[in-house]
Amino acid sequence: TMGPFIFFTTLLHMCCHFHRASSWTVNNFLMTGPKAFLTYASSVQSGAQRGIQECKHQFALHKWNCPERTLHMSTHNGIRSATRETSFVHAISAAGVMYTLTKNCSMGDLENCGCDDSRIGQAGGKGWIWGGCSDNVEFGENISKQFVDALENGHDSRAAVNLHNNEAGRLAIMATMRKACKCHGVSGSCSIQTCWMQLADFREVGNYLKLKHEQAKKLEVDKRPARVGNIADNRGTLARSLGGIAKTELIYLEDSPDYCIQNLSLGYQGTEGRECVKRGRNRWEKKSCRRLCHECGLKVVEKRVEVVSSCNCKFHWCCTVKCQKCTQTVMKFYCARRPAGRKPHNKSRRKHHMRRP
Repeated sequence: TMGPFIFFTTLLHMCCHFHRASSWTVNNFLMTGPKAFLTYASSVQSGAQRGIQECKHQFALHKWNCPERTLHMSTHNGIRSATRETSFVHAISAAGVMYTLTKNCSMGDLENCGCDDSRIGQAGGKGWIWGGCSDNVEFGENISKQFVDALENGHDSRAAVNLHNNEAGRLAIMATMRKACKCHGVSGSCSIQTCWMQLADFREVGNYLKLKHEQAKKLEVDKRPARVGNIADNRGTLARSLGGIAKTELIYLEDSPDYCIQNLSLGYQGTEGRECVKRGRNRWEKKSCRRLCHECGLKVVEKRVEVVSSCNCKFHWCCTVKCQKCTQTVMKFYCARRPAGRKPHNKSRRKHHMRRP
């Protein structure tokens, strides 16, 4: 079974001829699978990239911040990771692929695929009927499953957890969809409305899955790979373990490592050198220096940094905008190691918080 981060990376490189993430790649799948899948490869790649960018946004001020290097790390001494964070990676990537495929389908960018018109003309409720162009989430879901779930070919608990989280990501797309309507009638009386279902902004999907990440449930099962001849028993045990967990919930097997500490073999840089925010827009941002620095036994240092930005922009007829480049000196804050021999003033607090990313 492919690890969660190599899974993400493989999706991104599925159109590249020279990338080889493991002994089995999507390139091989595309060669042997239906030729029609080649049509969707670009959308799948864009969807995976969308998922990575959203992951980085959601965890920007966390100890684990969806680091780029970990997207190329799949195994460590033969052990595949299945933490709370990797549950989010699987969910947001599956969601990103489904979202992009659905969007491109509805916009007519893909052959033999368009709006979901299966209910057009049917009564939807009092005063409205189905009409317009509903986003074709069924198409996006089906093709996403074909690509994303195909990367998980094992039979052990980790494979089951990854597939569950993939599905949770796709269900997040449906859970965040919204109804849009248009009024009809004499003089705008809106005596009848036609309505359709459309995708929410992907940021809403990210926010939804971020909450699911915080509420993720740990699954207590046998993490050993299924033995030959014992796959049926293993699947039965997994089915019982998953029986009480909704498909919309994220699940994981292992506690998160201490993301404060650098671990290059796992791709974690630690929080030393990370930027934090003291004058943030909300309490979460304002507490980032405490979270990233103090809770990890580090101190906060101030640095004056010159930032170049566009300024004094003017519109010229017709039709260009010309700007000057202005340099501004701003104060930024970073986590730094304390002098040797000096103990952090809130060591106990770090111990209390270190389990959460």
